[in-house]
Amino acid sequence: MGRGAQGQTQALTDQQLQQTNQMNQQLLGQQQSLANLLTPQYQGMVNNPGYSAADKAAITGQSQGALASAFDSLQQAAANRVARTGNAAGFSELTDEVARQKAQQEANLAQQNQLNFSNTAYQRQMAALQGLSGLYGVDTGLLGRTLGIPSELLNVRMNASRPTGFFSTLGASLGGTLGSVPGLFL
Repeated sequence: MGRGAQGQTQALTDQQLQQTNQMNQQLLGQQQSLANLLTPQYQGMVNNPGYSAADKAAITGQSQGALASAFDSLQQAAANRVARTGNAAGFSELTDEVARQKAQQEANLAQQNQLNFSNTAYQRQMAALQGLSGLYGVDTGLLGRTLGIPSELLNVRMNASRPTGFFSTLGASLGGTLGSVPGLFL
């Protein structure tokens, strides 16, 4: 290669390097501005992951109200039957049973609401941790440990996304076996 060609090659290489560096700087700036925008939001989700007290009260009120409405209509139907027939036989036993069933269903519904509240809080916290790890390339296990979240809880999502079943197990074992075959001939 002649001196002229070598100089031209160097100039083109320097130009390409400069363009690549400019593009990298632009991407870095975009990443930093995105991180500056999203980091406070993710940190807010980590620190306050669940529903607000007002949201919990509204959800509980709506669900309990719907349940109460159903049982109140049963109670009213029983009262209407007594009024229509003039026969009150069995009315008090029926109202007692309706009241027992209503109390049991209300307790079950309150328990289910509390479970849903905690599951939502956990899912939002994990989503925020994954978002932060995506922004900074930090391991979610490390983030979880710094926040006091057991690593076993963080591994649940990873384990759930692993393929299971006969064919995936067969493929993994077959791949491991075939990978060791070349070593037999050396």
